[in-house]
Amino acid sequence: MLYRSIMLAAAWAAALSVVSAPVFAAPAAAPSDLARYVNPMVGTGGHGHTFPGPTLPFGMIQPGPDTRLTGWDGSSGYHDSDRVVYGFSHTHLSGTGVSDYGDVLLLPATGKVKWVSGYRYKGEDPLPFDASGYGSQFDKASERAEAGYYGVTLKDYGIKAEITTTLRTALHRWTFARAEQAHVMLDLSHRGELLASGLNVIDDYTVAGWRRTKAWAAHRPVYFIIRFDHPFKRVTGPIGQEQIKAALAFDLKAGEVLQAQVGISAVDSQGAAANLAAEQKGFAFERVRQQARAAWNRQLGRIEVEGSSEKDKRVFYTALYHSFVQPNTFQDVDGRYYGRDGRVHQSRDGTRYSVFSLWDTFRAAHPLYSIVERRRSADFIKTFIAQFKEGGRLPVWELWGNETDCMIAYHVVSVIADAYAKGIRNFDARAALEAMVKTAEVDKYGLTTYRKQGYLQGDEEAESVSKTLEYAYDDWCIAVLATALGEKEIAQRFAARAEGWRNLIDEKGHVHPRAKGRWMEGYDPAEVSVNFTEANGWQYGFFVPHNIAGFIARVGGNEKFLQLLDDCFNAQQGLSGRHQVDITGLVGQYAHGNEPSHHMAYLYAFGGQPWKTQALVKRLMDEMYDDTPDGLAGNEDCGQMSAWYVMSALGLYSVTPGQPDYVIGTPRFRRATIHLENGKRFTIRADGSGPYVQGAKLNGKPWSPVWLSHTAIMQGGELRFSMAATPSQWGSAVADRPRTGQVQTAEAVVLAPVASGPYRFKESAVLDAQALEAVDAIHYSTDGTVPDAASPRWQGPLTVQASTMLKLRARRGQYWSPVTEAPAVKLSEQLKIALRYAPNPQYAAGGAAALVDGIRGGNDFRLGGWLGFYGTDLDGVIDLGEPRALKRVAVNFLQDQNSWIFMPRALEVEASSDGKLWFALGSAANQVDEHADGSIIRELAVAADGKVARYVRVRGVAPVWCPDWHKGQGNRSFIFADEITVE
Repeated sequence: MLYRSIMLAAAWAAALSVVSAPVFAAPAAAPSDLARYVNPMVGTGGHGHTFPGPTLPFGMIQPGPDTRLTGWDGSSGYHDSDRVVYGFSHTHLSGTGVSDYGDVLLLPATGKVKWVSGYRYKGEDPLPFDASGYGSQFDKASERAEAGYYGVTLKDYGIKAEITTTLRTALHRWTFARAEQAHVMLDLSHRGELLASGLNVIDDYTVAGWRRTKAWAAHRPVYFIIRFDHPFKRVTGPIGQEQIKAALAFDLKAGEVLQAQVGISAVDSQGAAANLAAEQKGFAFERVRQQARAAWNRQLGRIEVEGSSEKDKRVFYTALYHSFVQPNTFQDVDGRYYGRDGRVHQSRDGTRYSVFSLWDTFRAAHPLYSIVERRRSADFIKTFIAQFKEGGRLPVWELWGNETDCMIAYHVVSVIADAYAKGIRNFDARAALEAMVKTAEVDKYGLTTYRKQGYLQGDEEAESVSKTLEYAYDDWCIAVLATALGEKEIAQRFAARAEGWRNLIDEKGHVHPRAKGRWMEGYDPAEVSVNFTEANGWQYGFFVPHNIAGFIARVGGNEKFLQLLDDCFNAQQGLSGRHQVDITGLVGQYAHGNEPSHHMAYLYAFGGQPWKTQALVKRLMDEMYDDTPDGLAGNEDCGQMSAWYVMSALGLYSVTPGQPDYVIGTPRFRRATIHLENGKRFTIRADGSGPYVQGAKLNGKPWSPVWLSHTAIMQGGELRFSMAATPSQWGSAVADRPRTGQVQTAEAVVLAPVASGPYRFKESAVLDAQALEAVDAIHYSTDGTVPDAASPRWQGPLTVQASTMLKLRARRGQYWSPVTEAPAVKLSEQLKIALRYAPNPQYAAGGAAALVDGIRGGNDFRLGGWLGFYGTDLDGVIDLGEPRALKRVAVNFLQDQNSWIFMPRALEVEASSDGKLWFALGSAANQVDEHADGSIIRELAVAADGKVARYVRVRGVAPVWCPDWHKGQGNRSFIFADEITVE
């Protein structure tokens, strides 16, 4: 029996009463019932990662069924292909690519209590349901998901389970067709690593408790209170786990209904109780359900669409629904919230929110909010500023008061700059700018190097190309706000930083990784590699949204720009390189299933071919979206995938958030009416049929630009299109093309020269240099000094016969480029190595010679200095050239268990004089704990005691498989090595 407590009973004295209601009554549809078009099952199949449970717009709580607890496709806790429910937890993420949440699992059940979940898995793959554990099979025909409601019949228990919700609380209704040994399982250990927990029985109707977990977020406290409408007769827990699980037994009759209210808080138990007392007045399931549906109808009614098919309306309103699921309210009814510093704070200037998937949502979701959720957008920014004050940095990917540091760059600055540019001003803009600048000046994530040289190289920072491009755009956003606030020095500094992308455009017009001062050899833009974030060079090849005019000029002019777009969308070549599950929804090399591609179809308008934009956008809406569970081309990503559809269906898209313009695409509906917060309406009409715009009128006057200002929308009015099935030249004139956001003249930015020639050589190397744009001169040095005007000018190729550090610097007038450092390393001619097993192609470090080149890999295995062996040993033979007396043989290994890289079990060393007859020199066992987090480098060494040999064989004995406790259980593991030392 669990310990009883009365510490929360007072919160319930006057708050709760029992109200009976019909069990299966459903809300009636009405002409204004837009919620009838919402299908929460969309995205629960395929790789959409959505959850089907009920929630309110931007609600704190997301109760729903949990069917899959592991793996990438279990990120939300549910997958449409599953047929077993293991319980109903109260927090779920919508469409993310990483798992978390799943708090406070409840499972109504009958029969003998089962204390262990029946979920079984191997690696990331779920195994068949183990009926000796708790959980129930269900038929899909019994499942029903609506806006604000979810229901399913638990076949094994004979229970119809239903859920509805308020902003911060859930209401469950369970109808027991049979009631033998009726009970409700409460599991606090469900999902995530449980750090601590507590459970108290308040009275015969009420339990309360808390738990702290570690998963994606490092430290997540959740407090809860559960109130039943029937008394439980006893509470039991498994021996030794009283604070983790409990079974609450009820005396019920067949056909009887049991209800449970659940309130949650990130602050404390009193907060959970207050939330429940404020939002749940009795057990009125149908009333709460109707109120939830009404809340969704009000929210969805911000945009009314007419015309097109019923299916298009279902796709549209489901996408609008998903756009409003998050960010989530993150403060209690009294305004208290859990801060980034782990402390409790009081909000006095709006609502605090959580779950900011900013790398995704800055592109379309937040621009959508800037139109239909302006007051809430200001609260988002107030939340950002508060998080900066509490944590010292603006959020990157914030989750439940934690910074996950998932994804790259600092796109929060885009959201702030875009809101300010669009007239959302009810926040402290100067405090926001201060936070933006300080966030962009931290000394991590490659920013120190980026600030110094204007770009990142692949041997300096993982995802170097993506980071360079995205940092550049974000810096432009900072310059935009600084300009608006009259901060000229900040504006100029960040505008100059915003042009660093130019350093990574090669002569073919492709973005091209650089390494060691050179273009990376063997580069193929179709290759998915560590130089890009969940993408390849095609999918990042057009990410310069803040200076599209400059980009067009840099790649060789408008004709070349359009050809590159055609080559991308029409490519017959498939993806190559590493497997990346996020890259889905392919059209040529364009990947609609992941965010870096999302603006690309609209770029044709900048090149004077808007009809191609129109055709492509229609194709993407047709092919990448459906009203079925597999109706999303990729992860929903907290509303971004859906917001792209919403904006595109309206015929508008924000290619450059931070600039208050929208590029015109192709409207999906005959009429779309946006109800603005200022009381005005903006209507978009499409007369005729077909995807191609023939002409347009804005408020009755001809409109030829292929863009529309945000101001025009906010003033209300009508944008009316004439559509047809054949392309037209509308919007193609140079004067009608979309505006571009350049704020820095190119003359002030001098690009870093590119070196060529071998990085490693044996006898001599010929080095050369090239300017990327017209310059007055390139100056160089080989003595370690920084080139200046007094340094020699580059006149042509340079031959070196010893290890050399070549430094290059270009000059145009008074402006200088960053310094290019191009080392050339002379290898020892005596050491040769042959490997029995080839390294994984993604981690080959330029070949086996890298193991004996005298250069050791750094802490980041992704930077190309390490050789990675997947499921095989490091097994190599070193030829010393002649017999030598050996003192010691050592190999450097790296462990990063989160990336499935483990130390070898041991280093075994043998020696031979002829390469045929071998004798053992010894072995060294690994001492590093396989559970240890982070990047760990250790040298394993064997003493040779002066034994003479010409050949040395080293074998790093691979563990081969990920250990049973690891998230990669059942999958092969890596060992990483560099460097081998023979003394």
